[in-house]
This record gives sequence, structure tokens and C-alpha cells, in this order.
Amino acid sequence: MIALVSQFSLALATVLALFGAVAGFAAVRGVYNHAPAVPLLKSIQRNVLLVSGLVGTAFIGLIYSFVISDFSVRNVAENSNLTLPVFYKVAASWGSHEGSFLLWVLMFAGWTQAVAWAKFEVSACFKVRVLATLQLVLVGFLLYLLVASNPFEFLYPTPIDGRDLNPLLQDIGMIIHPPLLYMGYVGFAVTFAFAVAGLLEGRFDMTWARWSRPWTNVAWAFLTMGIALGSWWAYRELGWGGWWFWDPVENASLMPWLAGTALIHSLAVSEKRGALRSWTLLLALTTFALSLLGTFLVRSGVLTSVHAFATDPERGVFILALLFIVVGSSYILYALKTGEVGQGGNFKATGRESLLLSNNVLMSAALVAVMLGTLYPLVVEVIGGRKMSVGQPYFEAMFAPILLPAVLLMALGPDSRWRETRLAQYVKPGVVAMGVALLVLVGAALFNGYFSLLWAIGVVCAVFMAVATLAHAAVATRKAGAAAPESGLLYRMRRLSLSYWGMVLAHLGVAVFVVGVSWVKTFETETDAVLKPGETSEIGPWRVTFIGVDSVQRQNHVAALGVFELTRGDGTLIHLLEPEKRRYQSSEQIMTEAAIHSDWFSDVYVGLGDAVQSSTNAGAWGVRLYYKPLINLIWWGCALMALGGLVTVFDRRYRPKKAGVAA
Repeated sequence: MIALVSQFSLALATVLALFGAVAGFAAVRGVYNHAPAVPLLKSIQRNVLLVSGLVGTAFIGLIYSFVISDFSVRNVAENSNLTLPVFYKVAASWGSHEGSFLLWVLMFAGWTQAVAWAKFEVSACFKVRVLATLQLVLVGFLLYLLVASNPFEFLYPTPIDGRDLNPLLQDIGMIIHPPLLYMGYVGFAVTFAFAVAGLLEGRFDMTWARWSRPWTNVAWAFLTMGIALGSWWAYRELGWGGWWFWDPVENASLMPWLAGTALIHSLAVSEKRGALRSWTLLLALTTFALSLLGTFLVRSGVLTSVHAFATDPERGVFILALLFIVVGSSYILYALKTGEVGQGGNFKATGRESLLLSNNVLMSAALVAVMLGTLYPLVVEVIGGRKMSVGQPYFEAMFAPILLPAVLLMALGPDSRWRETRLAQYVKPGVVAMGVALLVLVGAALFNGYFSLLWAIGVVCAVFMAVATLAHAAVATRKAGAAAPESGLLYRMRRLSLSYWGMVLAHLGVAVFVVGVSWVKTFETETDAVLKPGETSEIGPWRVTFIGVDSVQRQNHVAALGVFELTRGDGTLIHLLEPEKRRYQSSEQIMTEAAIHSDWFSDVYVGLGDAVQSSTNAGAWGVRLYYKPLINLIWWGCALMALGGLVTVFDRRYRPKKAGVAA
């Protein structure tokens, strides 16, 4: 009964979303006898509320079906069972192809709802166009759910128990990572809708850019958190000791992130100077197009990946058709209307606009490199019929030389001026920051007793950026209190905009991230050992002593629980590490659960292998040890970047001056 109600809710939501889209576009063009715009907007808002409520009802119905183990629903029977813990039953509702796409649609409806009721200073007609665009795209997603990926398909005869959720997904990362990632993916649809509405009106002004920026920043922040949590989850769960594998599905999330990063900086130029208009519109369309491309790659069955949701190519045809319709029509509209928009104002080669444009060029180059490495093997397979892969060496060789110069540009950006900047203005902060960076490099090299060129470049770029950013923040804070010399630090900091502090946090996050990546790629170590109880292996500055293995029965699996003592070189006991080898009873799958000890400076990572079947090594087990110095800076850097993106949204200039929306 719940499944029937949920399915009907999705069908009704599709009809209402289609009505809202058609009515919105038709009414704006005057089909309804030039009805006043504000009443029209209120009608569209109520329609959006109904659609969101119906999609939410369907999603709650799916969660309820999982929680009560309603195996008459095929989705539940294939992705849950009676022994699955209840919090994983909730997460299993988006652990399948069908459920994950329903979560995507729920996020899309939620973003549409937020746009409908948010107050920002654009005309009512413009806002109606934005909402109509979002509802029209939503219709495509809803049709896909109903026609090709129904999460409420019935199963007869009803089984007594289900197959179980994929053991890889039985992790806290599954509860948090997909919602955050989808919030980022779908959030870029708002900027896409703003771009389409602007093209339909044939104008692009600073108001458009101003009110597009907070939506873009929030989407980018969520996507940053989603990617970072996915990386952290893979690091903990897959047992490979790595945090990024250049997997095609990982790349599918990185591509819209790179485009979104370029879009954020391009929007800054468009808002402040009215320049780069056509380029900014193209980026807005492309960022969401890449989100849809990622959806196609993950759900079409064209990729083999631990992240992929589907192996049914027929579903991919529907998504590919939707991708071509949405992206193709928007690009055609861009080609027809971009001449009316124009490029905007001119600027000098030494101005801040040029630095931001250079940032866009580098981000776009990185995007092309990732896209080529991800899609080229697919093209070769389709055309030539042979499989090939592009691996980590290609991506690392292409990515670092492109993005490290972008880090230097970000460091110089705050010291630049709009229109034109005298080169002398870059000299003092640049020399000081570079001097500090070189001193840090020399100290780090002496401390570690090692030097490599790529590590040195990464450290210098990161420290240069951090010092330049903090120095500029200190100067700006001091100047902010010039009118009140006796004022405190907090007062002076509050005088600066939240957009500025968001930029500072995001840039510091990039610097912290680069330091973490440079350190762990250079100084990480790995050891494979066969240990008997009481034997010790050394990894980095640590000693790991094998105590033994116990058998543990849990709700839905049996675990071989290894016990290891982690001690420093002087013998001081620091921590007990307990990696596991799990056998899930329903699926008989074997999974490795690593044990990780983290402190401020490093991770020690222990993975339990197989028992050694040998008379000479009775009780011995295979063990894999990793030492990861400063790897946690990668997660902290991403957290700072995301926080910076969220902080900018609360800037006072994004608060509407009027209570209503202009007609």
C-alpha cells in the first residue's frame, strides 16, 4: 500500500511539474492576457511546494519500506535483509540505482523549493522563468524514475528475506556522502536555470551575477564536502590505503567541481565589473552539464567501478537522451542569444580581472585533461571495440603542472585591483611570502632529510599562498579599524565582508590541502608482513606488535578481529588497533575493515589479510601497514574550502533590501 501511494505521488508530481513549467513559460510570454507577474509567481510557488511535498512523500515511503523490510518491493528485496541494522536500512534507501536517483530528484525538488521562496532582488518574470526551467528539467528526471528506474517496482512472489546491502556500503560514509554529493550536483541546476532565464530575456547584468553567486557558492561547498567525504570513505573502507584513485566515477565528480570553481571566480568578475558575461553564462551551463554527464557515467553501465550504481545500458540510453535534450537545447539557446548579452567591459592585463580569467583558463585546462583521460577510453572501446585504461601516472603528470600555477595566482589575487594593478603592488607581499615559503622548505628538507622537486614546488606554492593570504587579511583588518583606532580585533574583522572572509578560508583550505597532498605523496610508506602473535613490524616512527585474532559474531556478519599494539620507538604504548576481516552471512562476501590511528601529524593504517596456512607459521596472519604523514591535512583543507563557500552566503549584500520581489 505504501509503495502504491509513493508511486502515485511521483506520477502526480510529474504532471504538476510539467504543468508548472509550461504554464510558467507560457504566462511570461503573455499567453494569459498579460496577467500581473506577482500573482503568477505566487501560483508557481504553490505549485513548486506541491511537487516538493509529493516527491518527499515518495521518498519517505521508500525509507519506510526499507525499515519495515517490505520485500514485496523489488528494490528492498535486492538491497536489504532482516538482519541489516536499522540505520543501514535507512541508508539502503539510496544505496541502489533506483533509490539513489530518487534521492537526486528529492534534492532537485528541494533546491527548486528554496529558489521559489527565497527573497532576492530580481523581477518576478525572471524568477518565474528560473522556476519554470527547474521544473522542466525535473520532469525529465521524474519520467526517468517512472519509466526506466522505478524504485517501487513490485516483486512476486514475495521472498522471505532479502539479498542484503552491498557490504561496501555498510558504512557511516554511505549515510553522509551521497546526500552531500547530490546537493552539490543538483545545486548547480539553480545557476543553470539562472543562465537560461537570462538568455531568454536577452540580458545579463550585475544583478544576475550578484544573485547567482550565493547559489553557486552553496552548491560548490556541498560538492566539496561530498567529494572529500567520498575520498575519506574510500580511504577507510576499501583497504588500499589510498585517498584518491582517479577512478572514472571519482573523476565524474571532479569535473563539475573544477567547472564550478572557475564559475565562482568568473561570477566575481561579472558582478564587480560586468565583464566576461558570455563566458560566465557558458560556464553556468557547462557546470550543470558536467553534473548530468557524471550521472550518465555512474548510472549507465558504461563504467566498471566500485562507485557505479548500474550495469544496465538501457537505462543509460534514457539518461543520455535526457543529457542531450537538456544540454543541447541550452547550448543552442546560448548560441542564439549570446550576441545580445555581449562580453561586457574591458580590462587591463595587470588587473584583477586578468588574474581571475587566468584562473579560469587553468581550471578549464585541468578540466579538459581530466575529461580526456576519463572519456577517451570509452570512445576507443565504442569505436575500436578494445578496452584501454588511462591511469594515475597520466592524471598526476597533467594535473599538478596545471593547478600549481593556479595556486600562485590565488595567492596574488587579493593584492590586485580591479581594472589595473601596478606591478609594484605585487612585489612586497610576493617577496615576503616567497621568502617565508623558501625558509619553510629548507627547514622541512633538513628535518626530513629528503628533497624532491615536485614536493618542493608543492610546499613552496602552498606556503606562499597561505602567507600571502594571511598577510593580506592582517592588513585589511588593520585598515578596517582606521576610523576607530581603539577598536578591538573582533570589531575590525566584522567590518570586512563575509565574502572576504569566505575567500580567505577557501584559499587557506587550498594551501592546507596542497601541503597534505605533497607530504603524503612524498613520505608515505607501505609494508607487507607475515606476523605471528608477539612479533613486531616497524612502519615510519612506529612499531606495530601483533597480539592475536579473535572471532566476533555481530548482527549480520562474523568478524576475525585482529589486535595490534601501536607503540613509539621508545616502547610507549599509544593505542590498540583492531582491524577486521568480515564475512557477511547473507551474501557470503568477505570484506576487510582497516584500523587507523590518527593524530595531528600522521595516520598509521593496519589492514588484516588472510591467515597463513603453514605448519612453520602457525597462528600467523598477513598484515599490510601504511604510514601516512600529514594525510589529515587533506580532509581539513577540504573542510576549510567548504566552510569558506558557505560563509560567503551570509554576506550582507545578499540580503534583499525590500521585503517583496519586484514586479
